[in-house]
Amino acid sequence: MPDPHSTAVHDGFKAHWLAETLRLREALWGPLEDARENRKARAERRGFAPRVLLRARYLAEREKLDQVLGKWTSASRAALLGLLIAGLLAGIGAALGALGDGSRSVNILLALVALLGVNTLAYLFWLSSFLIRSDHAGSWLGESWLWLTQKLARGPDAALAPRALAELLSRQHALRWLLGAVSHAVWVLAFMGALACMLAILSARRYGFNWETTLLSPDTFVGLTSALGWLPSLLGFSVPSPEIIRASDGLQTLPESAMALWSGWLLGCVVVYGLLPRLAGLGLSLYMTRRRLRGLAVDTTLPGYAELRDRLDPSSETTGIDSAATDGYQASVQPLDTAATPAIQYAVLGIELPTDIPWPPAALPDGISDLGVIDSRSQRHQILERLQPHTARRLLLACDASQTPDRGTIALLSELGSLARHAHVALISPGQAGERSQARAAAWHEKLRLAGFAAEAVHDDLSSGLIWLASPENHDVSADHAHVQP
Repeated sequence: MPDPHSTAVHDGFKAHWLAETLRLREALWGPLEDARENRKARAERRGFAPRVLLRARYLAEREKLDQVLGKWTSASRAALLGLLIAGLLAGIGAALGALGDGSRSVNILLALVALLGVNTLAYLFWLSSFLIRSDHAGSWLGESWLWLTQKLARGPDAALAPRALAELLSRQHALRWLLGAVSHAVWVLAFMGALACMLAILSARRYGFNWETTLLSPDTFVGLTSALGWLPSLLGFSVPSPEIIRASDGLQTLPESAMALWSGWLLGCVVVYGLLPRLAGLGLSLYMTRRRLRGLAVDTTLPGYAELRDRLDPSSETTGIDSAATDGYQASVQPLDTAATPAIQYAVLGIELPTDIPWPPAALPDGISDLGVIDSRSQRHQILERLQPHTARRLLLACDASQTPDRGTIALLSELGSLARHAHVALISPGQAGERSQARAAAWHEKLRLAGFAAEAVHDDLSSGLIWLASPENHDVSADHAHVQP
């Protein structure tokens, strides 16, 4: 059960579905690199549960999980449409099989069993399933929908979407009702198809109706037919009189009016004992599904969520990359919201510079803020926390080009670049030359390109970077933040 102290979150069902999908993925394949996403979620100044949803949204966008859910949703709609069409065709087939081609008289009770027998058993099974503590019981058509959807949805993470959906709905006790709604919808289409077909062929062909028996007396059929016809008669459907029922033994010739009465009786039974119960079940299932999901909240006690509290709602925060590299993950600059108003206009920041490089740079142009040099985790934390709510218009990041560009440095540059309207990188080479320094410079350019920095956003010396920083704003181009795919 959800933590009673957690606040209910009404950010939409998809947000919770994304969070559950991400939770399952991290449980199966290990935690993702999430330092940037956690920082963005903490900057929202909201409670722990909303931060869990925000982190899931940011990571899902980065890992393309939102696209996986979109594809699965499309596949589920296609599967549901296929089941509904199959139900419609099955209803038409049942009507044609029950009435035949009109060449011989129709056994009225056998026709009724053919039209309602399987549905009645399935409906009784669905009702009895409420005595069983299972979210899947009694909805085999709903289960078929999930199975068919899994066959249609393809991809490495496609299996996570239905599993996350099932677990999320199960915790809310809504899965039974959703699968029931699917099952009832298919049956409703089946009966609508059967009724439409019956009306069409009864209007176009002449049918005779009779009952046949070897063991039972005519009075048995009179009582059974009158009892079954009582509810339909309340809705205006015709019911044959006892005399017509006795005369419909197949041994006597009946008037056309008697055939019309039997047709109305059969249609009424299909509507009252077939269509209307399924419509009631469909309406109840949809209502209960919406009611169960209305109280949707993040269960912060679940494994995978509870461990996030120290990162999303810490009493004291740490910074830096604290997990191993995730396969397929490449740090990249994320576009800054253009509606945000930068609080810092022009700034320069050093990244792990050696002590022989003087800082701040000599003759720093007027109007440019010096943010210092990041040499430790605490300094990194302070800068990121400062820039998260107060972004910069232009930010120049100075790096030591004599060092090999590692994953942590590139991730830091990407995160800092995401907190500025325009961000450039200046590579400082403190008096080194030769093939090794050229190879490192090439490695820097390649890593920065993969991270999303355009070629013109990378300078091979600090002076050219400072010239850009002090140049007129019309020199800024949208390519500064173009995300280059590796």
